Amino acid sequence: MWFVCGWTVNSPPWDFGKLLGRYVVFFFLTAQAISWLAFQQIPSLAVLVGGLFIVTGGIIIAIPNT
Repeated sequence: MWFVCGWTVNSPPWDFGKLLGRYVVFFFLTAQAISWLAFQQIPSLAVLVGGLFIVTGGIIIAIPNT
């Protein structure tokens, strides 16, 4: 499995920094959704504000360089 993960990330001509930025955003949103749906833990204001920074950073990273 680790070989497939490593190959998938490194073989295409992707910009790894942008990919990592998107992964962090996806991981945060998925973790919060699982926490809310599976464990009924509603995110606190601090988590929501921190998540806003994470998503904003992901958007900034995804903007193409011109």
